[in-house]
Amino acid sequence: MRPVEPMPSAGMAEVRIVAASPEAARRVTEVLRHCFPATEQRSYPAGHDGGTRLHITVDMHTPEPNATAPPWLVTSKSAARDRPHPDEV
Repeated sequence: MRPVEPMPSAGMAEVRIVAASPEAARRVTEVLRHCFPATEQRSYPAGHDGGTRLHITVDMHTPEPNATAPPWLVTSKSAARDRPHPDEV
């Protein structure tokens, strides 16, 4: 069983990106950084096929100047209804 990770403080979000290549993970991070201030990204190998896991913490309190969230992000709802994915705790 995996240890339970602490929840980020209010207004912060931990984002985990899994991509086939480090470049793909970095591109997603660039989009997040365009909208929100963020900590330094941390990357790890994601398996034997050369994939990458990238972790970043974003500050949801303070959007970047002139950044607007796309309409789909503002109105989207989780289809999982707060259930974790099968590979998550």
